Amino acid sequence: MIQRRGYGRELLRQLTSRFSTSRPSDQPPPLGLIAGWGSFPVEVAEQVVASGRRIYCVAITDHAQSDLESICDHVKWSGVGKIGSHIAYFRRHGVREVTMAGKLFKSELLFQGSVWIKHCPDLTAIRTFGPCLLGSRPDSRDDSLLTAVTNTYAKKSLTICPATDFAPELLVNQGHLIGKPLTAKQSRDVEFGWQVAKQMGGMDIGQSITIKDSTVLAVEAVEGTDACIERTGQLCRRGGWTLVKVSKPNQDMRFDVPTIGPQTVTRVAENGGVAIAVEADKTILVERETTLRLAKQHGVTIVALTNPSQRVAAA
Repeated sequence: MIQRRGYGRELLRQLTSRFSTSRPSDQPPPLGLIAGWGSFPVEVAEQVVASGRRIYCVAITDHAQSDLESICDHVKWSGVGKIGSHIAYFRRHGVREVTMAGKLFKSELLFQGSVWIKHCPDLTAIRTFGPCLLGSRPDSRDDSLLTAVTNTYAKKSLTICPATDFAPELLVNQGHLIGKPLTAKQSRDVEFGWQVAKQMGGMDIGQSITIKDSTVLAVEAVEGTDACIERTGQLCRRGGWTLVKVSKPNQDMRFDVPTIGPQTVTRVAENGGVAIAVEADKTILVERETTLRLAKQHGVTIVALTNPSQRVAAA
């Protein structure tokens, strides 16, 4: 009898839940996370969990950090080309909003064929990227590929949202963050370099350049910012140069948002750089305390500006 009464209560609870017009709880719907390389996805996941929201993560093989497994409600490790599998995973867990965070090493994924063994594309990925990569006029620019992914998700009633919607504190505010004030010469370099970097971004080439004495030393392309910095060190043995990193003119905050962190500062210092200028409110600063501590330790100035002619005083 006790078992029957318990069964009856459970059946009544299920029926009430199924046919109730009111929401059973105030818990927000789960969020999906596609995690690439770096600490950015980890910090986003931590902020989402802290807000009380469940999070289901597709962690890209050979890119994402294992720390995500102890933070997220569930993690699915997968190749970047398994788009159909990613979509099915999110839908199975009731996800309707998805965000992307972290770097994908595009040069390896697209131009080193052996990597595709681990990231072998499924049919959905082929349909998504086919027009971009296999058409009569191939177009593998970041904006083209990521827009194609966004459209594929939208067809399955999944919305791609900016990661900064869920972790807005990662966007760097305007101001002099650390280090000595920029000299007049460095300020001129930043102003000129900013204009060049914006033009590059508008052409979807890259978002970073290095500059000294109004001479552009290196530009970021498919190889990424770190390689650009290392190349600058080889070209400018005297050092004393500045890294300028800005958003694209019409930056889509859902993906490819400029980011700096501890590794950026370390690479700049190791290769003779003395200053980093980024665009305020459009640049992500990960591991803030560590980044600023390393900058102070290495004597690297970091400033965040809203326009290239802006002058900010040191704190």
